[in-house]
Amino acid sequence: MNFDCTKYKRANFQPKNFKDRQWPDKEITKAPIWCSVDLRDGNQSLPIPMNVDEKIKMFNMLLEVGFKEIEIGFPSASQTEYDFLRKLIYEDLIPDDVTIQVLTQSREHLIVKTFESLKGCKKAIVHLYNSTSILQREVVFHKSKDEIMDIAVKGAEIFNREAKKYPQTKFQYEYSPESFTGTEMDYALEICEAVMDVWKPTSDNKMIINLPSTVEMTTPNLYADQIEWFSRKIKHRDCVTISLHPHNDRGTSVAACELGILAGADRIEGTLFGNGERTGNLDIITVAMNMYSSGIDPKLDFSNILKITDIYKKCTKLDVHVRHPYAGDLVFSAFSGSHQDAIRKGMKARKERNEYKWEVPYLPIDPHDLGREYKEIIRINSQSGKGGAIYIMENEFGFNIPKNMHKYFGKVVKEASDKMGKELSPQEIYDLFKEWYIDIATPYRLKKYKINSVNSDVYDIKNCAENNILELEAIINFEGKDYIIKGQGNGPIDAFNNALKQKELKNYKFKNYYEHALSDGSHAKGVAYVEIEDKGEPYFGVGISENINTAAINALMNAINKSYMKMII
Repeated sequence: MNFDCTKYKRANFQPKNFKDRQWPDKEITKAPIWCSVDLRDGNQSLPIPMNVDEKIKMFNMLLEVGFKEIEIGFPSASQTEYDFLRKLIYEDLIPDDVTIQVLTQSREHLIVKTFESLKGCKKAIVHLYNSTSILQREVVFHKSKDEIMDIAVKGAEIFNREAKKYPQTKFQYEYSPESFTGTEMDYALEICEAVMDVWKPTSDNKMIINLPSTVEMTTPNLYADQIEWFSRKIKHRDCVTISLHPHNDRGTSVAACELGILAGADRIEGTLFGNGERTGNLDIITVAMNMYSSGIDPKLDFSNILKITDIYKKCTKLDVHVRHPYAGDLVFSAFSGSHQDAIRKGMKARKERNEYKWEVPYLPIDPHDLGREYKEIIRINSQSGKGGAIYIMENEFGFNIPKNMHKYFGKVVKEASDKMGKELSPQEIYDLFKEWYIDIATPYRLKKYKINSVNSDVYDIKNCAENNILELEAIINFEGKDYIIKGQGNGPIDAFNNALKQKELKNYKFKNYYEHALSDGSHAKGVAYVEIEDKGEPYFGVGISENINTAAINALMNAINKSYMKMII
């Protein structure tokens, strides 16, 4: 049997007798310290790592977003990494309020080269790491706990020695017990405190202790237990910044990060879009925007997410999934008919109420905040309902279609999409609207008409008002033959309707009429909608003209033509 779960064992590196956890009762109220590791952790996972120019472009984009701590590379690992760092320093490309971070293993020659690469830098975080997990100790290094601890302590001592060579640089130290989640809690605490004894941090010059889920091994709540236990147990907590570096092997890095913040983390390392080894690193965009959508300032600016996505794609040569939270092409799109209808109504209600607070069904965040457009929200296919088509016609083309028409036009669009086997563009939806309701020239066609005002002494007792009677005369063509018709009514559409009835050219029942302007200004076109009933079936027609009377008459003619041709849907 190839698919056999018994070959795996449950990872359990939980703190012993940890019964009084506090993180479940807390909530996130402020942003953590953010550190981007796109240029190091993200870059090392790329099939084609970034060159110096691409790194510069990515670095500048991270500055625009607002990162104040950026891990720019592993300068002792390759010449490209080293040259990039030197370029940043030589060309003074690092803003005064930004601290760059570099990484090194706990090996003397690598540490020496790392400090050398920082010569002339105003301030920097130097990040030391060595692996501490049971599996790494036994399988990779074949070393005991004491031997692994000795590697960490000696590396910390070399840090102190090398830093003295560069007094012009303000250094902050960071230590990671790599594969923290696979390390016994007592031992992880012991090795971190041993490094702490060497560096002697203060409340004014804190060291960073980074607790990575280098491989995500447990559910997020268990990771939070580890973080809270460690945070409460570490000595001199006021001299330490607790940092998290979640990976996404189980697909729960965002949840693990959020619960880790509740558990006491001060700082988060991650990448844009979660780029990283295997299934990736924590996606900082998602965590930050989750805070933003809850009314918390994330201290990062993703208001131009399309630009950020474009630079990311060009520099990493990776794609962003269409369903990626907040940034994917389809995340503000709705195909379901009920979703579309709710979005349309929510947007309309918010506008009518002049509300600032964002509350729209199915849209947890305003797309405009990310530089996105509302036209991206609703996309139409055979699974879509009436709401989507109506939204497109309203917001793309200005048609406030009467409610009675909604389900009929929605069905027209759905059946067309199903027949074509594809999503319909807004233009294709508009073309369907014209085909079904506007461009119906036969068998009845209006050639010309004129309206005369008729003075009336008839008094409307019910409405306590004088009737304003109009007389309409028109020439219409039916199957090649012209007919002159005349009729009176209390408006042009009523007079035209009565004229048709007198000629008995078509038997139908007039049901509803609605009109509105398509645009502002003196030359704005008006649109008229007419509903008639013929043998129990509803038929709709639409007319457009700068003269609303002409629009109304054409709308009635289109409805009649539809009924004659039995254009039922």
